[in-house]
Amino acid sequence: MLREKSDEAGGPPMSALFNFKSLLTVLLLLICTCAYIHEKMPSVLDRRKTGFPGLLWKSARVGERLSPYVALSCIAMGFATLFWD
Repeated sequence: MLREKSDEAGGPPMSALFNFKSLLTVLLLLICTCAYIHEKMPSVLDRRKTGFPGLLWKSARVGERLSPYVALSCIAMGFATLFWD
């Protein structure tokens, strides 16, 4: 049976908001996904730039403008996940 990941004390499972590595993974995946969607279908994210869709538009901008750093972060996160988890 699969068990969910919990903290070291053996307590209840942790959410991505309280686990720093998981939070970074979620943010990195959000940036990469939004940049990919904006590249394939730019009108989807360009229509709304306020509220939650605005957050997705800003994530796409970060992914486009900082793409070398985002790519290096993806590679580093992949190695960390493969070899340190």
